[in-house]
Amino acid sequence: MIIGIILSKPPGYSETFFNSKIKGLKENGYKIVLFTGPTQEKYEGCTHIKGPKVYKYFLLQVFKMFLVGFQLLPHLKAVRNYFKLERQYGSSLKRSIEKIYVNSELLKFKGDWLHFGFATLTIDRELVAQAIGAKMAVSLRGYDINVYPLKHPSCYKLLWKQVNKVHSISHFLLQKAWLLGLSKHVPYQIITPAVDLSSLPSTKNHNSKGIIKIVTIARLHWIKGIDYLIEVANCLRNAKVNFEWLVIGSGLNAETERYIYLLKERELETQVILKGACSHSETLNCLAAADMYVQTSLNEGFCNAVLEAQALGISSLAFKVGGLPENIRDKETGWLIEPYDVEAMAKIIIDISEFSFKEKEAFTKRVIKRVQNDFNLEQQKQAFDEFYMK
Repeated sequence: MIIGIILSKPPGYSETFFNSKIKGLKENGYKIVLFTGPTQEKYEGCTHIKGPKVYKYFLLQVFKMFLVGFQLLPHLKAVRNYFKLERQYGSSLKRSIEKIYVNSELLKFKGDWLHFGFATLTIDRELVAQAIGAKMAVSLRGYDINVYPLKHPSCYKLLWKQVNKVHSISHFLLQKAWLLGLSKHVPYQIITPAVDLSSLPSTKNHNSKGIIKIVTIARLHWIKGIDYLIEVANCLRNAKVNFEWLVIGSGLNAETERYIYLLKERELETQVILKGACSHSETLNCLAAADMYVQTSLNEGFCNAVLEAQALGISSLAFKVGGLPENIRDKETGWLIEPYDVEAMAKIIIDISEFSFKEKEAFTKRVIKRVQNDFNLEQQKQAFDEFYMK
């Protein structure tokens, strides 16, 4: 079986979900072709095909379109099918030709499945799979389902008509997709992220100097609830708690400046440290040295970082939003706090810091065991095998 996976760019080292998926499918005997936009990066995990670049200079763009058109001559049937479908669904002649150019590499594909890694990537590509005679799959992720449709109502109307099977990382996102118009008759499968347990660093000796070490991994973006994070930190400071809170992730300049300002205003700049973006290995090392992991997001589809924290046996706290209740079992493998009760979150942080060694050890064993049993790469590998075979 040949599967085409569509992403905007090749998955980086830290994007374990796509890397482990591709590796697992290849081990199961599938041929994988990765399609991305034009990029300087080269993916070594499978065949990597880059889409054509769109040029701002008119004459250069016209020349490139003629060149791509010549390359499509052996694939005229697929091109003709696609052109007819686009015209049938209301695309103008000019727009249909533009879409043929942008999707030219996909139109050459001779495979069984086209799997779009994000729902937003299907926009202007919804009809390609039908045109080339392949089945169409799509993965549902947080931003695509929680945010993008708010700005672009009915953006997935054509996708829902065309898709053959849906993969979701949580039941929460699937239910939201149903509310957005996905038919409940469309086959689906829930396949959560998994953790490569062999790649995890060993945890460090925690709280050796009486300082509670907290880590959050999040972009500096409003949906990650950094404002609430700062308020929780403020509650801890007011309660005379000795803590250090590391925030790993970058953001736009405006967002970064805003949070720097808020920390300065509350005199928290020495306790809440905006570390910026880090490599995946560096991030895991910071996580392994933490006493707690805290996620203050307004919404999450599932959240890999919370799962990795649990895999390391770190006490994890998050607001009870989105797919997080499918990730954390409240009071068993972590703590879920009612949105957006910053005082309650601060109190639980203090309570956890006062656990005895025996209580911490029991929690660590319990949470690691659950990740080993329920979120391992072998299970994910088998699940994707079932996804394409059934």
